[in-house]
Amino acid sequence: MPELFPASPVTRPERLPRELHRVKVPPIKCQGIKTKLVPFILSSIRWDGVGRWIEPFLGSGVVVLNLGPQHALLADANVHIVRFYYDIANERVTPEQVRESLQREGRRLYESDGQYYYEVRERFNTRPNSLDFLFLTRSCFNGLMRFNRRGKFNVPFCKKPDRFSRAYITKIVNQVSWFYRVAKDRDWAFEEKTWAEVLSGVRSDDFVYADPPYIGRHTDYYSDWTEKDASELFSTLQSLPCGFALSTWKRNKYRANPFLEASHSGVVVKTCNHFYHVGSTEDLRNEMIEALVISEAHASRARQETLTWV
Repeated sequence: MPELFPASPVTRPERLPRELHRVKVPPIKCQGIKTKLVPFILSSIRWDGVGRWIEPFLGSGVVVLNLGPQHALLADANVHIVRFYYDIANERVTPEQVRESLQREGRRLYESDGQYYYEVRERFNTRPNSLDFLFLTRSCFNGLMRFNRRGKFNVPFCKKPDRFSRAYITKIVNQVSWFYRVAKDRDWAFEEKTWAEVLSGVRSDDFVYADPPYIGRHTDYYSDWTEKDASELFSTLQSLPCGFALSTWKRNKYRANPFLEASHSGVVVKTCNHFYHVGSTEDLRNEMIEALVISEAHASRARQETLTWV
């Protein structure tokens, strides 16, 4: 498949490991977003920053944005994510356009007591564009991004018609502006491709960060993800001529990830504890042990620490 969105020119390499004390948040969210785990990820990997930072599962883009590598290949099977970030990087969607769009659509959402959301959703599913995509991901239920088997956005409304306050719009505009500033002077290519297509073209000085859907946890973000897919991905990563890191989960209070229970040679597994909420009370707070599986030669040599995020 040819490159869908071409790259642009550039500056300096960003090396890892790196200590990051403040994580910035991207303009879109999706299931499994790694915002709280970015410091753990960037401090666990060893890479000279010379080649390309490759993400075959771009998602929210929070890791690459906080790293800011000179060269990157950013791909996802979800064309809406790829198009959204390409449009911002190439000024097809500007921060001012985002502000005007969210102010206008936010007013109509409020005046319709939320019903306008479904009009935008229908419009997006018929004629998708990046501004409607942003509006939907920031006003849908629980901030989830989900598509059905026909590729249609199908998340219901969040039931907050007054969602787009002036402060909320400014926050989103600032996030879009930040992405533009990070991407504009760097050699970043954006592609709508499967992970297998992306990994077929890696080079020895590249580094691959893979953040696929987690095995055994419900996800229909854009396409199915099975144990067979996970196994094939891991085998492919191990056969690459470059380093890699794979994000997955290790254990929660109920069960362990069978993939990590099996022994794997040539890799280092680093872990990080954090808490996630499925409700508003303390008894609904649950601990999850996240894991980063790293090719042995590219794992940082810093003392392993188990971090806790609340």
